[in-house]
Amino acid sequence: MTRDDAAALDAADPLAPLRQRFRIPPGLIYLDGNSLGVLPADAPARVAEVVEREWGQGLIRSWNEAGWIALPQRVGDKIARLVGAGPGELVVADSTSVNLYKVLAAALDIARAGDPARTVIVSERHNFPTDLYIAESLARERGCELRLADTPEAIAAQLDSRTAVLMLTHVNYRSGRMHDMAALSQAAHAAGALAIWDLAHSAGAVPVDLHGAGADMAVGCGYKYLNGGPGAPAFVWVHPRHVERFWQPLAGWIGHAAPFEFTPGYRPAPGIARYLCGTPPVLSMAALECGVDTVLAAEPLGGMRALRAKSLALTRLFADEVGSSCPGLALASPREDALRGSQVCLRHPEIGYPVIQALIARGVIGDFRAPDILRFGFTPLYLSHVEAWDAARHVAEVLRTGEWRRPEFNRRNAVT
Repeated sequence: MTRDDAAALDAADPLAPLRQRFRIPPGLIYLDGNSLGVLPADAPARVAEVVEREWGQGLIRSWNEAGWIALPQRVGDKIARLVGAGPGELVVADSTSVNLYKVLAAALDIARAGDPARTVIVSERHNFPTDLYIAESLARERGCELRLADTPEAIAAQLDSRTAVLMLTHVNYRSGRMHDMAALSQAAHAAGALAIWDLAHSAGAVPVDLHGAGADMAVGCGYKYLNGGPGAPAFVWVHPRHVERFWQPLAGWIGHAAPFEFTPGYRPAPGIARYLCGTPPVLSMAALECGVDTVLAAEPLGGMRALRAKSLALTRLFADEVGSSCPGLALASPREDALRGSQVCLRHPEIGYPVIQALIARGVIGDFRAPDILRFGFTPLYLSHVEAWDAARHVAEVLRTGEWRRPEFNRRNAVT
């Protein structure tokens, strides 16, 4: 493909106007939306309004008058539209790690209430580390076993009569490989287990249908493809058939049936509200709502289906161009569209980190994941085909010129 071919694709792109909903520094090619989404254009004014008017003038009255107390449900209902959940089924709260602890503990209780011998949590060895850490912690706490499949193809074979929960990330953070949520959820149910899905690299990037896939529980991140800002709160969903079967383990006052009764004993709220815990972070939620609205702005233009089609085109273009011009880099992401999320990962055993640093110095922002992954996230809301083409050329130039050898590119930063 030539650069003119890429420009023609941009000229015909119905999603192109959505770029105006973001503040993108001039000259920057931002390929790290899978770590931190770009600032929505509406977010600064909205956060300022919350600070100056709702907090500054309304003060404590704004919990009622500005609707602060309803933010977890209001923003949750918007995210639900992106992941195939129903109204009132998903709330925004805490972090992905904390929400995973809640649903995994509840799922273990549900599974073991039916059969105490179900003591195994199944996941994959290359799952996102925090998910494995949470599972390891709960396994120790509950006297359970964490069983890890070495490859995606080996996951189903790990399910047996002792399995309580299958816990997976829908799109793998290192490779961009996407699991078949429906098939693996069905396999878990056939073994008598529950299926929990982490949507951190899915929500806002690829179509998700939690009900249609037969998922039992899900968590996800607000600051990646949902563009909610650094440290944005996460979300949690539990299927209505499970949501009131057990308390979640972090019973807090906002998850009480009547928080302002201030009774000494806990009485869980009905439905998904019991998965709330502490006071909602109002400033962060205001920013997150702006981010979610940027994704929902695609609905009149084809919604997640249109975003997915553009994402596949962008990642395919970049992978093809890098593959033809950078023989020293191996593709670590699937070539098959059905298996690839919204990112392209490359591998080099020695120079991955300095290559990423050299690209960042050129204004092409990706990131590095140890030990050898160069990672590039493609957010179709604001990226163009020309940017994907140009980024591939920058990768080739960094390798051709050897500029990655410069000492400043080889000094490790705290965040890679």
